[in-house]
Amino acid sequence: MKPTFSLRLKIFNLNCWGIPFLSKHRADRVKRLGDFLNMESFDLVLLEEVWSEQDFQYLRQKLLPTYPAAHYFRSGIIGSGLCVFSKHPIQEFTQHVFTLNGYPYMVHHGDWFCGKAVGLLVLHLSGLVLNAYVTHLHAEYSRQKDIYLAHRVAQAWELAQFIHHTSKKADVVLLCGDLNLHPKDLGCRLLKEWTGLHDAFLETRDFKGSEEGCTMVPENCYVNQRELEQFPVGIRIDYVLYKAVSGLYISCKTLKTTTGSDPHSGTPLSDHEALMATLCVRHSPPQHNPSPTHGPAERSPLINVLREAWTEVDQGLAQARWWATIAGYVIGLGLILLVLLCALAAGGGIKEIAILLWTPNVGLVLGAGAFYLFHMQEAKSLCRVRAELQHVLGRARETQDLSPESEQALLLGQQEGDRAEEQ
Repeated sequence: MKPTFSLRLKIFNLNCWGIPFLSKHRADRVKRLGDFLNMESFDLVLLEEVWSEQDFQYLRQKLLPTYPAAHYFRSGIIGSGLCVFSKHPIQEFTQHVFTLNGYPYMVHHGDWFCGKAVGLLVLHLSGLVLNAYVTHLHAEYSRQKDIYLAHRVAQAWELAQFIHHTSKKADVVLLCGDLNLHPKDLGCRLLKEWTGLHDAFLETRDFKGSEEGCTMVPENCYVNQRELEQFPVGIRIDYVLYKAVSGLYISCKTLKTTTGSDPHSGTPLSDHEALMATLCVRHSPPQHNPSPTHGPAERSPLINVLREAWTEVDQGLAQARWWATIAGYVIGLGLILLVLLCALAAGGGIKEIAILLWTPNVGLVLGAGAFYLFHMQEAKSLCRVRAELQHVLGRARETQDLSPESEQALLLGQQEGDRAEEQ
């Protein structure tokens, strides 16, 4: 039995926009960020887009007296850009790199090279186990024609599954990061429905900051104003999400955002706004005991969002297979042309022309081959996500009309089956 207590956590989250050689005033902003974090003394600082490990090491040294524990999550070619600083000792940490993360040939977007991921750190606070997650999902480059929608939905599902499977021993779960999802977007709804996480902006009674909690606002001088043409107030794509196990009650006492400028110097710390939340955890009275995340009465919203996600992933799967098929035809055509060029060169009739066309044709075959392999991998990953969604959707439908006792027995039966398969 855990002792009666009231635990207060101060959380800071920011997408730092720290792209070397491209982000404006990066060094100055990193320095001012370190000064601000030392001044405020949060319990936990979670940052995204710290693309330069040198920036992390600079912050590590600068923040060491206030935040003795820190970790930088490394992945991909450029890196995940994720890092954390903690006033409390970190007991464990790990990460999961998303299977799908854009296209390597979309070099100007660059997401594929980043190895975007979700990082997890485990803290022990006042006898409680806190699982804190930090993440950054694929960017949305066009709201009207979003070619990355299926990837972002797949990432949201992988993120939800990672939290679901790694937080079973946790008393408190915290997720912060740049989801690149608006509050009503499919990926955001899927994440919250499956994990049962609560949105700090929607739950807090004391909010101070930008209008509607937006984290990219037109008042910020670093923001590309064309991206906000359809959103005059701004957009909310950065989140603080949380939940606690039954028997504990967690609430967001206060939530603040910056409003296009640094609280002290007046110039922005990033093109995103910072989130500063104060969370309170305590033993809950009986009337506040949270209900099960996926009880029978709550199945309908979950089923609806699972169905939407399945449809979107299925469309992405069809598109990936289509591109793989086109690449396959190009490979076949290129191989036929190579055979013809070899025959012409051997015949000696137009040997010079055949030799001249040989190199670009080989390049075409190799390029189409790489294109085919990538989209086949994309198709298999989307097929896996679709299968998981279909299975969960089927289980949700089966248990929708069952009593709580029958549903519990069904879930226990599934867990036994899963353990038997593992053995």
